[in-house]
Formats: sequence, C-alpha cells, structure tokens
Amino acid sequence: MLDTKATVGAIMVDCRDPDALFDFWSQITGVEIAQRYPDYIFTTPLADSSIRLAFQSVDEDKISKNRLHLDLNHENPEKFINAVIHLGGSRIQDHEIDGFSWTVLQDPEGNEFCVTSVL
Repeated sequence: MLDTKATVGAIMVDCRDPDALFDFWSQITGVEIAQRYPDYIFTTPLADSSIRLAFQSVDEDKISKNRLHLDLNHENPEKFINAVIHLGGSRIQDHEIDGFSWTVLQDPEGNEFCVTSVL
C-alpha cells in the first residue's frame, strides 16, 4: 500500500459540449462553475461532499456503456426523473431488488447515471 492516500477531487466527464452538459448537471445537482479553462469546466463541490464534477471537451462520441457512473439520491425519484427528461435526459431502465429500486438515466450526451430514493 502507498504511504500516501489520494483523495477524489473531481469526477471528469468526457463530452462534446462542456457548456451544455454543465447546464444540464447544474440544474439537477445545484453545482456552479468554479473554474473554466479552454475546453474544461470544473464545478463547485456536490452537496454534502468535497467532490466536484468536471467536464472536458473531447472529439469522439460516446459509443458504449459507462464503466463508472454516479448514483444520485432524491426524496422523490419520479419528480426528479421527470425533470431530467424535461432537461433533455432519458429514462433507460427501472430496477428493483428485494425492495430496493433505482432508475438508470442518461444525460443529453448519453452518459449513464442512476437515481434512487434517499437511503
């Protein structure tokens, strides 16, 4: 094991349009722009966290399922899902295991994330 442990500072999202994707994510998480650089946007930390979202411009389109995604909590998942759809996101699939349910969604560029009720 390393003598020094790293901390997570940001979750970087590859995207075609950082401004548009920031607008979407800011409306569903409440983050604001903390720093902006050519082709990059770093947000303020997510609520109750020190972790920030960041968006970087890439030339290639997303072509397969994410290997990492965010799991979001909301006291009213259906209301949240409707807001996501209204903002240009998509509802992909609903799941339930032993009374625990969640919904897979996509942002406007196809990046998957999930929402469930507050645990």
